[in-house]
Amino acid sequence: MDEIVKQAMAKWPSVPHCYGWLALDARGAFRMRDEAAQRANSPGDIIRHTSLLNFIYRNYARDERGAWFFQNGPQRVYVELETTPFIARTDPSHQFVLHDGEAMSDIDEICLTEHGQLVLINSRQIAMLDDRDLAQCLPLLKLHGQSIHDDQLMHWLASPTNDLSLRILQRDVPVRWIQSDRLASSFGFLRKPVVLDGLN
Repeated sequence: MDEIVKQAMAKWPSVPHCYGWLALDARGAFRMRDEAAQRANSPGDIIRHTSLLNFIYRNYARDERGAWFFQNGPQRVYVELETTPFIARTDPSHQFVLHDGEAMSDIDEICLTEHGQLVLINSRQIAMLDDRDLAQCLPLLKLHGQSIHDDQLMHWLASPTNDLSLRILQRDVPVRWIQSDRLASSFGFLRKPVVLDGLN
């Protein structure tokens, strides 16, 4: 977290939290959701300003409830998540990087949902793979240690077993099936933070 943000928090400790104005979509874009977007239940406008995005990335954190937020000076701006708190992309050097450009290493768990969404997990992050990069990962999937074909993958999704893995940096990481609507509860994050009684 930026030092100037820490100073602002200490100086103005009682600034009300903000809800509903910021979202992270399934392709790793932060979106500004003004009142019109909130009323229409639309995703909002993609934030493209590089300096602002870098500021958000550096001050992105989670609270004790598992709700993710951007600490904007003294104000905590909660983030609505379309899928997971992080979004991953494939990368030729690191294999996977997060939406903020950080390499995602030490992946120790992988999940595949009923919709074919690939989710990468380590001790610090849970990241759904950007759907545009899924095709690049399909050749890395192995069933019983062998390359998997499309029809085999569809069969596995219908009747998952413990024999699927994904090859990451010369290591086969086991893949398990998970229902998409159980991701948040299974990994302890909130997709849509709301004000709780006694909290601002």
